[in-house]
Amino acid sequence: MAASQPHNKDTAYWGVGWEEAYGYPQARRVGNEIFISGQFNHDEEGNLIAPAPLGADGRPSDFASMGEQMRAAYDNIAKLLAVYGAGMQDVVEETLYVLDMDAAFAVVGKVRKAAYGSERPQCASNIIGVSRLAQRPQLIEIVCRAVIGARGV
Repeated sequence: MAASQPHNKDTAYWGVGWEEAYGYPQARRVGNEIFISGQFNHDEEGNLIAPAPLGADGRPSDFASMGEQMRAAYDNIAKLLAVYGAGMQDVVEETLYVLDMDAAFAVVGKVRKAAYGSERPQCASNIIGVSRLAQRPQLIEIVCRAVIGARGV
């Protein structure tokens, strides 16, 4: 299932269970701004991509899939932006929430540059280490804000 706008033209959803349970859209447009809720390593049906293995304590025990999870999150962002006719070049700010800073820094430069199609993405960026994310095998979540037409500025 692709991202869709079942309620109105200003909100977008994947149609995954946690949207209903938590009560939120994946994206919301206000004027020419698009606010993207935290995107992570799931496909359009809600299946996790490259889930981290969990230890006996229920926490990720290996961070090797950080890059693959990061690519999946950026892919989700790009698909949501497309609902509004926008693209990654319209993103003006992002925040990456990661479970392991070292694993993130090992891959983030290469993955970000590929996602934005640029050696110097024109996007303010924050990276924050956290102790837990929504899905146990999840290593990263990315939140962003885009401005339609920002690529031409």
